[in-house]
Amino acid sequence: VQLQASGGGLVQAGDSLKLSCVASGRTVSNSRMGWFRQAPGKERELVAASKPDGTTYYEDSVSGRFTIFSDNAKNTVYLEMNSLKPEDTAVYYCAMGTTVLPVTSRAYYRTGQGTQVTVSS
Repeated sequence: VQLQASGGGLVQAGDSLKLSCVASGRTVSNSRMGWFRQAPGKERELVAASKPDGTTYYEDSVSGRFTIFSDNAKNTVYLEMNSLKPEDTAVYYCAMGTTVLPVTSRAYYRTGQGTQVTVSS
């Protein structure tokens, strides 16, 4: 299984970005998918996750601003990020996990390389 994330960049506060994560070797439609982020000096945190049954999870600070969704035809999961804030600055990683665990689980068996998101004030 490989996960290729892209879409990061340098934006201003209030702007939007859409991150993409293309999966190969396993379908996203049968997997629990998540987006983590890690800021310098901080622990990696789960910001959004989804399961094939439609359940989703959002970390409190991003709820209402971020949306996780997938395009099964492209085997890709996205993270739409709106109203970005400087505190959203981090390296963002996508991850794939089993569906037997709840959507809030932090356990994933594959994590892709990160994409840098920098939000200036």
